[in-house]
Amino acid sequence: MPRTSDLANPRIIIDSVDKVFTLRHTHSFKESFVAWVKRKTTSTSFQALEGISFTVAEGESVALLGYNGSGKSTLLKLISGVLKPDGGRILTRGRVAGLIEVGAGFHPDLSGRENVYLNAAILGMRRSEIDARFDEIVAFSEIGEFIDTEVKHYSSGMFVRLAFSVAIHTELDILLVDEVLAVGDAPFREKCVAKIKELASQNKTMFVVSHDLGMVSQLCTRGVVIRHGRMIFDGTVDDAIAALQKDV
Repeated sequence: MPRTSDLANPRIIIDSVDKVFTLRHTHSFKESFVAWVKRKTTSTSFQALEGISFTVAEGESVALLGYNGSGKSTLLKLISGVLKPDGGRILTRGRVAGLIEVGAGFHPDLSGRENVYLNAAILGMRRSEIDARFDEIVAFSEIGEFIDTEVKHYSSGMFVRLAFSVAIHTELDILLVDEVLAVGDAPFREKCVAKIKELASQNKTMFVVSHDLGMVSQLCTRGVVIRHGRMIFDGTVDDAIAALQKDV
């Protein structure tokens, strides 16, 4: 596998990235005041990511692997711009579409139709582009007659289908997928996998987080393994899966 750091036009550069969260141990001003009087600690810091560095070339499909709490989802949120790093930098080139959390960006009081336009606009699509692709988005999502229903009445599976459909029908350059394909029935998951493979064949850049190692090996050619916020492996996806399974 070629070293992506040597390639001329990377899609993503992750350079010495750190992320720290503050964990608060009080839930009210009164508790905070009492803790202060008693000189008790009211918060602690948690290092979610430390010194993460790697580069992703245009057209690469990368799996982020690691056990719960390793920092995978935090890294995806940093790449998408939802979070900012506390140290280092992340550079992306092109339009980023992220499926980070079920229903993220959906307004519960708006209909499915209205949320399609809202989310597609957030992803950078013009009204004319959305109009041209609207029927295709709805057909892929299998929402059907519920497209004009307020999304607060949707099941989690309906959320995922519509959100995924909007994201993959944008003119994206980088697609971030975090476990959302675990929701929904098997036929729809198979359709999603086929669509992601189609995007990969179009030289789109992919980041996939999933505990389904079979799916990961289908979709990705490269794997990055994170443990306790640090990168411990970067190589072919099969070798990355093997490294993850050794890290028990």
